[in-house]
Amino acid sequence: MTACLPELPELRDRLIAAAALDRDEFAATGLVTGALDDGVPAETVLLDLIAPVQATVGTEWAANRLTVAQEHAASAIVERVITALAHHPAARTTPRYGKVTVACVEQEWHSLPARLLAEVLTLRGWQVDFLGAQVPTPHLVAHLHHTGADVVALSSSLPTRLPSAHAAITACQSVGVPVLAGGAAFGPDGRFARMLGANAWAPDARTAADLLAAGLAPPAPADVRQQIDDLPHLVDQEYTLVARSQGQLVKQVLTRLDDRFPAMATYTDAQRERTAEDIAHIVEFLTVAIYTDDDELFTSFIIWTAGILTARHVPAHSLRPVLDILAAALKDFPRAVRPLERARIALADATAAHPGAPA
Repeated sequence: MTACLPELPELRDRLIAAAALDRDEFAATGLVTGALDDGVPAETVLLDLIAPVQATVGTEWAANRLTVAQEHAASAIVERVITALAHHPAARTTPRYGKVTVACVEQEWHSLPARLLAEVLTLRGWQVDFLGAQVPTPHLVAHLHHTGADVVALSSSLPTRLPSAHAAITACQSVGVPVLAGGAAFGPDGRFARMLGANAWAPDARTAADLLAAGLAPPAPADVRQQIDDLPHLVDQEYTLVARSQGQLVKQVLTRLDDRFPAMATYTDAQRERTAEDIAHIVEFLTVAIYTDDDELFTSFIIWTAGILTARHVPAHSLRPVLDILAAALKDFPRAVRPLERARIALADATAAHPGAPA
């Protein structure tokens, strides 16, 4: 009996409970294979049943209802469930289209969105090489030469990987292979994909598959370019200088934070280590905001971080001295100071809007 669409929400809730909450791999796999046996299309199972599990995992971690270890365990189950689906008779498709290479950009370890795309493209009849997470650009280009891929689909989830994505886009295009970009790093509207010169952008796997079916034109000779051709503001060298000093900036903030945030005196070694990690992420996002010359990228991250800290009972106002110290250290870099100032204003507004939250 074919499962009808109204049953999908119930199946999705049961799969989320099995994979994300109970971490029961056998129950999760049984739900997926059972849906396939009942006639639910494999693409529907992938994108409407399995993909929401990972979204729930992320939401639960952000709300501090899942630990990092629990998040990783659930993600591993999702990966194995996808493998079970790929091996199911209902997912077998005869290739009839060209070759697509699907890869995560260098330093990007979140491979699930790319994996979902690779499986959808396989279901639709493409010959797919899925290279997985963290593919160094030189190795990616060598693979394109070796396989004669018609197109490369590049995935990135973290905006801090945008410089690596830019390098990969220009390198792939320089050997005549068009690039389809996807993933949260490129923005909900794809603005960073356009900024970095990708041939196309897709917000999800279905749209990406439709775009590839319609065809992507090969890069024109004019597409063979340097990164500075897309981002002329890089000529001021602010990005290069700040990127080189990231480690020094983190140390400087940690040193001065003891005076600016007295609660640090009571922190354990583990708490100090987590604080150092948080500061490193802040500096990374500031650096990529300089790279893209996009203040909103940094401001959004600071507000998101404030929410994460609040959920873990860390006062959001602990971010203010971090921003102040960075602004003082980078006073000679106007494109760095600007997003810091705007983030401080946004943080103050967000704190005022939620007076009941820890401040």
